[in-house]
Amino acid sequence: MNAEVAHIRTAAETALIEAFAKADLPGGGTVARERAAALKRFEREGLPHRRIEAWKYTDLRSLMQEAKPLAPPPDAKAIAAARTAGAALAGVPAYRIVFVDGQYVKELSDVALEPGVTVTPLAMALGGGDGDLLFAENLGAAVDDPVLALNTAFMADGALIRVAKGAVVSKPLHLVFVHSSGTASAVFTRSQLIVEEGARVALLESHEGPAALEYQVNAALGLIVRDGAHVSHVKLGAEGDGALHVATAVAEIGARAEYRHLTLTLGGAVTRNQMFLACRGAGSDVTVAGVNLLRDRQHADYTLVLDHAVGGCASREIFKSVLDDESRSVFQGKIVVEPDAQKTDARMMTRALLLSDRAEADHKPELEIFADDVQCGHGSTAGALDPELKFYLMARGIPAPEAEALLIQAFVGEAVETVRHEGLRDALMAATLRWLAERGR
Repeated sequence: MNAEVAHIRTAAETALIEAFAKADLPGGGTVARERAAALKRFEREGLPHRRIEAWKYTDLRSLMQEAKPLAPPPDAKAIAAARTAGAALAGVPAYRIVFVDGQYVKELSDVALEPGVTVTPLAMALGGGDGDLLFAENLGAAVDDPVLALNTAFMADGALIRVAKGAVVSKPLHLVFVHSSGTASAVFTRSQLIVEEGARVALLESHEGPAALEYQVNAALGLIVRDGAHVSHVKLGAEGDGALHVATAVAEIGARAEYRHLTLTLGGAVTRNQMFLACRGAGSDVTVAGVNLLRDRQHADYTLVLDHAVGGCASREIFKSVLDDESRSVFQGKIVVEPDAQKTDARMMTRALLLSDRAEADHKPELEIFADDVQCGHGSTAGALDPELKFYLMARGIPAPEAEALLIQAFVGEAVETVRHEGLRDALMAATLRWLAERGR
C-alpha cells in the first residue's frame, strides 16, 4: 500500500494562491485556461526546493519566506522617479520600452520605431483577447519549471516584439524594468521576441530598484530566432540589495541563425537566471556568457540547459563569478547532444574568483551526448587571485587595491568581450568598474 504524502504549504505559497483568487489579471479564453492550469500545478507542487535537482543550490521555498502583494499600478510619483531608469546603459543609443512596477509606461517609452518592428504591451494584447500572440508558439509549454508556471499564472504586462523578415534594426531595443513604488511588492512580467528569417536585432534588458526594499520579481522571456536571423541579447541585473529576482528565458534557434547572450548580475539579495535554449536548425551558432559580481551575502544562480537537437551547430558558454564577503554563486550548465546532432561543436567553461575565505562557488557543468561524431568539452575552476600576478603589478608601483581591480577587470573581460557592440561593451565594463570602486571603499 502506497501512502500519498500531502504537501504542506508554506505561508508564501498560501499567500500566492489567495492572491491569484483576488487578482484582476488581463485576458480570457486561452489565456484564462493557461493561467488556471499553471495555478493548479503550483497548488500541487508549490515553490521549488532543494530536493528538486535543478533547484538543489537555490532552495526557493526557504529563501522566499513570504510572498509580497502584487504591485499596484504606478502613480505619477513612481513614474517620475523612473525617468532616469536604465542609466547604466544610457550611453548606448536605443529604443526604450519602459515598465514601472511591472506595467508599461507609454510616456517614458519610445513609440516611434523603425519599419519592420512592432511592439505591443502584453496587457493590451491580452486585454483585447489576443492571447494567440503569446500562446500560438508557447515556448514555455516545453519547459517543465515551477517558476515559469507561476509566471504564467500571474503575468500582467510585458512586451510582445516582432521583427519582420529581413529587417535590420539600427538601434537596440531596450526593455527597462524598474521598481519605483517604494513598497515591498511583487511583479510578474512576460515578454516575447520573434525575429523572422534573415532579420537582425539587439535586445537589452535592465532590471533595477531601490536598495532598502525587499521586493520580488518573476520575469519570463521567450525568443524565437528564425532561420538566418541574428540576435544579440544583453541583460543587466542591478536590483536593490533586498530584492528577490527569478527570471526564465526560453529560446529556439533556427537554421544558420546566430544568437549571442550575456547576463551581468551585480545586484539583488537572491537572483536566479535560468535559460533553456534549443538549436532547432542546422548550422546555428550560439554564444552564452555570464558575469556575477557579488558581495555581502548575495546569492546568484545561473542555470542553463542547451539542447543541440540537430547537427552542424556550434555553441560556446563562458561564465565568470567574482565573490567577496559571504556571497555565493551557483552555476548549473547542461549541454545535451541529441542522436541526430552529428558534427556538434560545444564547449562550456565556468570560473570563480574568490576574494574572501567565506565566499562559496558551486559549479555543476554537465554533458549528455547521444551522438558519436562531436567535439564537446566542459570545465570548471575556482580560486583566489594569483599572488604572483598581484606582486608583479605592485612591484611596478601599482597600489594593492588597484592591482586587484586590474586583475578582476581582466578576469571578467573575457566574458564581456563576447558582446560585439562596442558601446555596449564599454557600458558593461563601466558598470564593472563602478562595482570595483564601491568594493574598495
